[in-house]
Amino acid sequence: MNDLDIFKKDHRTAYLAETYAGLMRQEAELLELVAKDPSMAEIANEELSGIKEQMVTLEKQMRSVMSDGEEENQFANEIILEVRAGAGGEEAALFAEVLAEMYHRYAILQGWQFSVVDESRSSLKGYKEASFEIKGKGVYEALRFETGVHRIQRVPPTEKSGRVHTSTASVAILPIRKKVTLEINPADLDMEFSRSGGAGGQNVNKVETAVRLIHKPSGLSVRCTSERSQKANREKAMIILSAKLLAIKEEEEAKKHSANRKSQVGTGDRSEKIRTYNVLQDRVTDHRIKESWHAIERIFDGGIGQIIEALNTAEKSGKEFSSDEDSDD
Repeated sequence: MNDLDIFKKDHRTAYLAETYAGLMRQEAELLELVAKDPSMAEIANEELSGIKEQMVTLEKQMRSVMSDGEEENQFANEIILEVRAGAGGEEAALFAEVLAEMYHRYAILQGWQFSVVDESRSSLKGYKEASFEIKGKGVYEALRFETGVHRIQRVPPTEKSGRVHTSTASVAILPIRKKVTLEINPADLDMEFSRSGGAGGQNVNKVETAVRLIHKPSGLSVRCTSERSQKANREKAMIILSAKLLAIKEEEEAKKHSANRKSQVGTGDRSEKIRTYNVLQDRVTDHRIKESWHAIERIFDGGIGQIIEALNTAEKSGKEFSSDEDSDD
């Protein structure tokens, strides 16, 4: 079997693969015995028949396990959600927090786990940037099209004259896949340690448990403060960094083949403006599918299911989509 080495390397099939290899050795020994002593052929053939049956059963089991894993890889049940303030100063940071809370409430409605990985607050307590871990069945399949630039048009809390502001925040959805095919050279990494700060107990605040990884070739950095030990934060930061590098690689590939992927809602490019939230007109518009929804406060309260459903339906329909970046909504 050509795939045996692959099965040995996967922790889910390693034991089955070793058992299969043992049967292969038994088979080879019996064939060698028959070659030396043909009178043993009848007895050996019975044993060989039993070995063959076991090998067929084991191969089916291993391929079934790997097939389940491939489905999990396509639509991961764990993601990192990143929000980052864009144009608009403090108002953009406040909007980034609104978006983070919207996804948090949606996650609660779906029964998913939602936890903070790291956050950086602005002076008005909005998010300059923040990252969150979400775990649950179907989480990536549901939120995969949220990556991109979100825009809000409203009279913000920071505005005293009643003038409408337009601000942006970017969202990135990074799937955490069980089987990561990306290798990172340790020599390409810088690592920094600091105190986590905030809630979490005396140990968290006094010991340098927070970890920041810098990937020198790409310039990417990841900071993790959610775990209680430096080791756990380092491991989670490495997982997130791998997910980021893999996302960049996939985004580049998607752009290369964009002419053949017109049925896609988007390429996952976080620089693409995908949605506008117009508070005064009580309307949310997704520019890729050119659909709008009202009851914006309910949407901010986690009621984004109808938008997510529309995006997934549009993707499955195979019709063409385009980003309407010049729309004033």
